[in-house]
Amino acid sequence: MRLQGRAAWITGAAQGLGEALAYRLAQEGCRGLALSDVQAERLQAVADAVHAQHPHCHTLALPCDVRLEAEVQHAARQIDQQFGRLDILIANAGVIHSAEITEMSLEQWQWQLDVNLTGYFLCAREAAKLMRRQGKGVILQINSKSGLKGSYKNCAYAASKFGGVGLTQSIAMDLAPYGIRVNAVCPGNLLDSPMWQETLFEQYARKWGLPEEAVRRYYEAQTPLGRGCAYDDVANLVVFLASDEASYITGEAYRVAGGQL
Repeated sequence: MRLQGRAAWITGAAQGLGEALAYRLAQEGCRGLALSDVQAERLQAVADAVHAQHPHCHTLALPCDVRLEAEVQHAARQIDQQFGRLDILIANAGVIHSAEITEMSLEQWQWQLDVNLTGYFLCAREAAKLMRRQGKGVILQINSKSGLKGSYKNCAYAASKFGGVGLTQSIAMDLAPYGIRVNAVCPGNLLDSPMWQETLFEQYARKWGLPEEAVRRYYEAQTPLGRGCAYDDVANLVVFLASDEASYITGEAYRVAGGQL
C-alpha cells in the first residue's frame, strides 16, 4: 500500500500495460483512479472491473484522445472536480507503425509524434497545473528502450520516444521547484501485450523477413535474461518511482529491458 490515499491518472488504460497498471495502483492503495483512452466502451469496462476488485478505489473513465488539447483539458478538469487533487500521472498512451524511412508516410510519422510526444506534453502540462497547486506530484512517462537507442525500421517511433526523454528531463527541471518529480520508464519488448500480439509480430515478421512464429524467439534471443518484458516488471518500477521512496529521483529514464541495451 505504498500509494495509500493518492489520486492517479493513467492514459492508454483500456488494455495492455495501462490496464495492468490500473489494477496495480489500486492494489497499492490509490483512492482515486482516472483512466483515459480512445476506446470508450473498453475503458469503462476496465474502470468497473478495477473498482469491483478494489472497492476502496474510486475509478473514473474519461475517454480522451491525448492528441487533442481540448479533450486533455476536459479530462484534467473532471479529475479536479471528482478528486480535488492529482498525485500521479502515468502517460502511457502510445502507438507504433514499423516502416523503413523511404516507406514511412508523413501521416504515419505525424500520427506517432502526435500521440507519443505531443500527447505526453499535453497530459503532463495539465497534470502539472493541478500538482503545482498542491505543491507535490509525480509524472511518469511510459517510454521505451527505443527512446534510448535507435530502432531499425522504426524511425518515427524512436524519434517520438527520444523526444519523450528530452521532454522528461526538461520538465523535471521546470517543475522541481514545485515539488513535482518527472521520470521516464523504458520497457523492453512486452511480447504478450496487445500492441505486439495484434500489430508488431506481423509488422516485425515483414521487417526481419521471418515467419511470425519465429519473431518471439528472435526477440527473446536478443535479451540476456532470455525473456520478454512482463507487465509486473514495469509496474514494480512505476510504483517505486511514484512512491515517497523515490523522493530524490527526478529527470531520469530507467531501462526495464532485461539487459537488452
